[in-house]
Amino acid sequence: MIKSSCGGRYALVQEMSLLIELAAKPHHHKTHSTMTENSLEKHILSIVCSVFDAYSVVLFLPDEEGEGHHLAASFSLGDKIGAKATVLPGKGLVGWIVRNRQPLLVPNFDQRQSNLGYYSGGEEASIKAFMGCPVPTGGALCVDSKRQYSFSDKDHKILQMFAELVARQQGSKGRQDLTGNIPRYFVELGVIQDLRFRYKRWPQFLQNYLRIMVEATGFDYCAFASVDEPGETYCVESESARLLLTGEEPLILPMGSGITGWVFRNDQPVIAEGVEGAPATVLFGKLPDMPDFQAAICMPVMVNKSTRGVLCLAHTNPRQIDESLRSFVRQSVDHLALFLENLYLKMRLRTMLPRARVHNDGPQAYDPDTAPIPPTKEY
Repeated sequence: MIKSSCGGRYALVQEMSLLIELAAKPHHHKTHSTMTENSLEKHILSIVCSVFDAYSVVLFLPDEEGEGHHLAASFSLGDKIGAKATVLPGKGLVGWIVRNRQPLLVPNFDQRQSNLGYYSGGEEASIKAFMGCPVPTGGALCVDSKRQYSFSDKDHKILQMFAELVARQQGSKGRQDLTGNIPRYFVELGVIQDLRFRYKRWPQFLQNYLRIMVEATGFDYCAFASVDEPGETYCVESESARLLLTGEEPLILPMGSGITGWVFRNDQPVIAEGVEGAPATVLFGKLPDMPDFQAAICMPVMVNKSTRGVLCLAHTNPRQIDESLRSFVRQSVDHLALFLENLYLKMRLRTMLPRARVHNDGPQAYDPDTAPIPPTKEY
């Protein structure tokens, strides 16, 4: 979860947008270009530091020759970052990320077991938590903190979006192709996160969630389906535009119907960009009055390691579905799963707790004739 306040988070996203516009402008002088790129990278890292309330943020990128990775940029609340720090694949925490191309979270840092490799002057001994993720084009983006348990499992997904931004910035040096939709997706994730606090009831939350997903992605249609009878049927609960649901009741379909049924059975997403003139993408099987969708994203919603729902996005024309859009949908589905998990826990709690009697007529006066008699000990 992002550590900044809601208003502060949006301000940071706006600043990211300005950075992207700056990076997208052509550079006419090589020296000025290098300075701009370095300052841009450092400014991005300062935003990352604010978002995660971190002590330091470091960016390691591959050397031009060999397997080593050098410290390309850093931002720290201290002054002990080694400017010439390098890491090798598999060496230390950063090296582990570089070698395995996987995110890493160490909530309670133990100096005796691992090392960071980018501090000098004994500063590393004060670090208590670490988180890092691979940069898609090579390297690693990492944050640390002097407080234990500063980062959660959800945080690395937000950090990954920043890593993608860095990768796009690296790939766009000398070109005007950086902008993309990452800042807008980042804002929409904040809006989706706030839905859980604005709408406590599932129907209201879900309807607003589907509306935001359509607005954020530009898809024509969004729907949510949930398990009806496990292994047998599923139901379309809600949709952004009424194509299937004419009344209040959900639409019950066999588990094998359409792409959605396949996702339920295989616990895997389906992403189709579509081809002009190709057969329509069938979301829920062959149903009347459904448009000929071409592009589609059907993402499983996992609760307790089981697919309890499927989020479907569909578009009538083929469209490119880049990595930033895929990442946004995955993270949006995580918020949806979190809401469902909270509902599940509340239901379990209601069934486990004994039914309580509630007096609605105020406090009861003590009456010695009707008061329960405390048990007496026998000697």
